[in-house]
Amino acid sequence: MASLPVYDRRGQEVGKYEIDSTDVAVAINKQLLHDVVVMYQANQRQGSFKTKSRAEVAAARQKLYRQKGTGRARAGHRTSGTRRGGGHIFAKRPRDFSYRLPKKAVRLATKMAIASKIRDNQMVVLDELVLDEPKTKIMVDVLKSLGLDATKTLVATASHDPNVYKSARNIPGLDVCPVADLNALCVLKPERMLVTKAALDAIRSGETASEEGS
Repeated sequence: MASLPVYDRRGQEVGKYEIDSTDVAVAINKQLLHDVVVMYQANQRQGSFKTKSRAEVAAARQKLYRQKGTGRARAGHRTSGTRRGGGHIFAKRPRDFSYRLPKKAVRLATKMAIASKIRDNQMVVLDELVLDEPKTKIMVDVLKSLGLDATKTLVATASHDPNVYKSARNIPGLDVCPVADLNALCVLKPERMLVTKAALDAIRSGETASEEGS
């Protein structure tokens, strides 16, 4: 059983939170984590690239010079893929890279990712994070007091909090996500994870059920 220190917004330890990584996920399967992260990354690919084939290049279709007698290699017209300005031999076409893994696998990977943060001591617990108004300076002060101001961090809240989100969106390397929207990629990408006690209670009770593929 791991005992995580609980801090207030000034960085003072105000208690302990008893939790073990096995409370979130019994085991951590690296292959499953890899597969789910690759799925999320693939689903983020735009796939709108396009290059011209030989048939699409605007150029004369006249043969450059006669077939024999010049002492040079045989050549067709200027749209050949072997010539500068010609079409691509294997032209790229717009495509959709997205795909889906089974829902149970995606949910389990999210829990494994959170469990890995607990196991590797990369989770910081905050007693509460309630802001009366959006204020970036308040969020910056909280991160400094916790020693997270120079670290890529994910802030996990129990539910969507507009004030917290607006206070953090202009801070480089900081992301905010409610527990219900957590996924393996957003959890593993930053170095540290800052969670409120309410958010950790929600995680422990199994409310992390993100299935989105983007």
